[in-house]
Amino acid sequence: MKIAIIGYSGSGKSTLAGILAEKYNTPILHFDRVQFLPNWVIREQDEKIRMTKEFLDSNNSWVIDGNYSKLFFDRRMEEADEIIMMKFNRISSLFRAYNRYIKYKNKTRPDMAEGCNEKFDFEFASWILWKGRTKAIRQHYRNVIKTYGDKVTVIKNQRQLSRYIENI
Repeated sequence: MKIAIIGYSGSGKSTLAGILAEKYNTPILHFDRVQFLPNWVIREQDEKIRMTKEFLDSNNSWVIDGNYSKLFFDRRMEEADEIIMMKFNRISSLFRAYNRYIKYKNKTRPDMAEGCNEKFDFEFASWILWKGRTKAIRQHYRNVIKTYGDKVTVIKNQRQLSRYIENI
């Protein structure tokens, strides 16, 4: 089983990835761990590509959460048996991200690179509300649905997410 989880920031991609990896007893790759070094330093692109390729090449099944279009996005979508698209609305995503901040304040959450303590600032809120939902990004998600529609599951709210988890 190969599952790719994409979608908006704050929608619960990493949490769902953890649930699915445990359920299917399969390796998991959180792209936030690939993206960042301690203290929110961005890893060099060549190293991110190497890490992602190594993970994809060495696992027959996987769960991967995160968008990161420059990290073998097309390959991930092609190879995935299921693509889960998390499309919670802006306010729900903001609320979920803030609750995550409260839960992990001054700590590193399990799906984040070590030494990246949880933060919630204007820049991140702006990303959740506007910058991460541009017309181009919305079109990108429509293209994924158009191209891979038969294996895409779109989850737009907590009720749908709960139902999805109950049925796995």
